[in-house]
Amino acid sequence: MEVGVFIPINNNGWLISETSPQYMPSFELNKKVVQAADRYGLDFALSMIKLRGFGGKTDFWEHGLESFTLMAGLAAVTERIKIFATAATLTMPPAIVARMAATIDSIAPGRFGINLVTGWAEAEYSQMGLWPGDSHYKDRYKYLAEYAQILRDLFDTGVSNFKGDYFTMTDCRVSPRATDTKLICAGSSGEGLAFTAQYADYSFALGMGTNTPTAFASVSQRLMDAKAKTGRDVAAYILFMVIADDTDEAAMAKWELYCDGVDKEAVKWLVGQAAANTGEDTNTKQLAAEKAAVNLNMGTLVGSYASIARMLDEVATVPGTAGVLLTFDDFEKGIEDFGQKIQPLMECRKR
Repeated sequence: MEVGVFIPINNNGWLISETSPQYMPSFELNKKVVQAADRYGLDFALSMIKLRGFGGKTDFWEHGLESFTLMAGLAAVTERIKIFATAATLTMPPAIVARMAATIDSIAPGRFGINLVTGWAEAEYSQMGLWPGDSHYKDRYKYLAEYAQILRDLFDTGVSNFKGDYFTMTDCRVSPRATDTKLICAGSSGEGLAFTAQYADYSFALGMGTNTPTAFASVSQRLMDAKAKTGRDVAAYILFMVIADDTDEAAMAKWELYCDGVDKEAVKWLVGQAAANTGEDTNTKQLAAEKAAVNLNMGTLVGSYASIARMLDEVATVPGTAGVLLTFDDFEKGIEDFGQKIQPLMECRKR
């Protein structure tokens, strides 16, 4: 099973809590995390893009770096790990993204990929005058399909003459071309999975619950059903937060401390943004579904190093699962603990 790290491009990582580790994003922090991941043989590093935070007492995600420029820097200081950036597709034309991909590919040949996001938080885009209106909620995968097709044209041939409802390309050219650039999508709705099966190479989905490592199985099955209709091979990766310590009790004490310190103001903002999206968006509904959402309701594995290894081995048993994408409460310590104390115990990582 492959393992990736979802790097801390915004402040405080993925814990919306006053009692969790508090830190600002920086190139230096992310370099330490990704170089360690590279050293321990992890397979990929992914950065998201957020253009407006949730506020609250912790200023959650109000401080963030830009994904492509960050990943270009990390591509230059790593050796083998794959580097994935996220494109906020409402903000960047596909031809520009294709040229940026070619540039990063020249830094790290064959190691670059792009996560495509449609944008669901209206406040991120309306602040710049880029929000298309509420029709975007229902039409966004149509928009994304055109975007992805143009990228495929430019990656494959260097030329696009695509004509659609959202984009018109007239002898659009990009050279040099990126080589074997992978496309990624994190949509888990029926529409999102259909898009992924048609256009993407990797699918990212949220894990579910606390210490329930196989609860996501239905999502993997739905992706396999969608793939069967297109005949394309799309690898599924599941997002989990890891909170580990020497004992199960010590790890659970940290998790309970973080939950007790939930930043309620920031969570309220998240819930309000998600409520506007009335379409079938499984990921968005999960992110803001519970009253705490201290870790955006992603699947969380809490326990000793041995317990975490055992649960990750369980994840690997779910049919159609290619790997996991991990976050940590403390990224610098977390990636070292994973490399030294968890990974060596994982049967699914023994080569």
